Amino acid sequence: MLADIKRESGFYFRMLICVYNKSCNQNSDFVMVSFNDNKFISFVLLNNEFMERFYMSDKKLITIARGDGIGPEIMDATLNILESAGANLEYEEIEIGEKQYLKGIETGMDPGAWESLRRTKVFLKAPITTPRGGGYKSLNVTTRKAFGLYANVRPCVSYRPFIRTKHPDMDVVIIRENEEDLYSGIEHRQTDQVYQCLKLFSRPGCEKIIRYAFEYAMEYNRKKVSCFVKDNIMKITDGLFHQVFNEISAEYPEIETDNWIIDIGAARLADTPEMFDVIVTPNLYGDILSDVAAQIAGSIGLAGSANIGEHLAMFEAIHGSAPDIAGKNIANPSGLLLGAVMMLVHIHEVEAAAKVHNAWLRTIEEGYHTGDIFERGISKVRVGTNEFADAVINHLGETPHELKDAHYFAPKEIKSYHSKKVRDKKELVGVDVFLEWDNGLPGELGDALSKVTSGDLQLKVITNRGIKVYPEGLPETFCTDHWRCRFWTGEWKTIEKKDVVSLLEKVHAAGFDFIKTENLYTFNGELGFSEVHG
Repeated sequence: MLADIKRESGFYFRMLICVYNKSCNQNSDFVMVSFNDNKFISFVLLNNEFMERFYMSDKKLITIARGDGIGPEIMDATLNILESAGANLEYEEIEIGEKQYLKGIETGMDPGAWESLRRTKVFLKAPITTPRGGGYKSLNVTTRKAFGLYANVRPCVSYRPFIRTKHPDMDVVIIRENEEDLYSGIEHRQTDQVYQCLKLFSRPGCEKIIRYAFEYAMEYNRKKVSCFVKDNIMKITDGLFHQVFNEISAEYPEIETDNWIIDIGAARLADTPEMFDVIVTPNLYGDILSDVAAQIAGSIGLAGSANIGEHLAMFEAIHGSAPDIAGKNIANPSGLLLGAVMMLVHIHEVEAAAKVHNAWLRTIEEGYHTGDIFERGISKVRVGTNEFADAVINHLGETPHELKDAHYFAPKEIKSYHSKKVRDKKELVGVDVFLEWDNGLPGELGDALSKVTSGDLQLKVITNRGIKVYPEGLPETFCTDHWRCRFWTGEWKTIEKKDVVSLLEKVHAAGFDFIKTENLYTFNGELGFSEVHG
């Protein structure tokens, strides 16, 4: 009967009230149980022994999803190891992924699954398959954004000489912003030839992830935090991330810092990863970098990750569902298992975390390797998914002989926050009008559009894919059918919204197809947009 009781309160009961019902017979006492959310569940108490067992239960309830492809296999292997290690867990299973998508559920997760995550606040997720085509949304991105899982934490560690790598001293943690950037998923087809994806950064989003990176470094005794951006090109968006990094780093003088342009930073990471400790970076760069880092450490199949937010934490492998090898008992469960170790630390099951991690390290040392990391002369036994799990279970209670053994402590909750900024003085000074036009040369467009004015608003410049083509463009410049036409007064003087509306009416009346506008603002007198050069 205990299995019929769902604990609504997370890990522990705040209050337990048992009311003896005298109308029941001696063999069946009626009990009411009250949880910390003031919900009541009724059940029948069979005897005092059952009541004692019920009082003693303190298992931590988590949500699990077996996923698609190799997901069920590696989840079963992971759960077998956790249970054998004595992890104090109870599971609430949900179905997500391909089957849910094909039922017509756009998110790949039905409403009952969302409710489970709200209850447990901890999610161990196997990889899922997103069907191709049809506009299906990424379940990972949806979950991260819906629950505010702003910090993606991916440790990348080498295990030489037991797994081949050129970087024996690699021990890097990549902390990736998880909600914004190009992963906002706002895309448009604007013309016959041109498509757009919006790159969105917010100051609160930058502050949260960067502060988390520094707090993580402090909590786990890391010495250095590096910022990877591309602000030599994207001066406003990536420039904001870099600016906030500099502001927050000043609050942590004991932590060494440096800044890298993403291209040379990635090259250095691939060549000499030991020069890095913690890397904090925007969403897209972090996604790419963490896969590269995991692979050069030994194998992407060994990497687990944590997705941390204020309301939920999700733990997973960083690899995909690999449907081509599903059901063949050859997948490596290590990524999900090490993600589960991060989960155990998160919920303060630190003894079980260390026990599992050390057994895994000892298994790797002993040369029990799945096919993705098996190499003659290094590995000893080529094993499948289940056999690898059995080997880890057999090594429970042992510690590695050569690799660094794992020690864990109950970490403090890392709370990242953003400051409440005083609003800047915002003034409208112009507008970029985007046109679809394919009727001639840039000069012909410019000459015709120059006749369209509204008050002091006049055409000043036209670009095509960011390159100036009017006035005085180069004849060699290749142009598409997508044109940015900038209207302003010439002195960045304040204009009114009605001037923009009037301008658009005149653009339309002149026979042009405007497809998008971007208002040009100054903030405290500084331009809030990129200037056109050339």
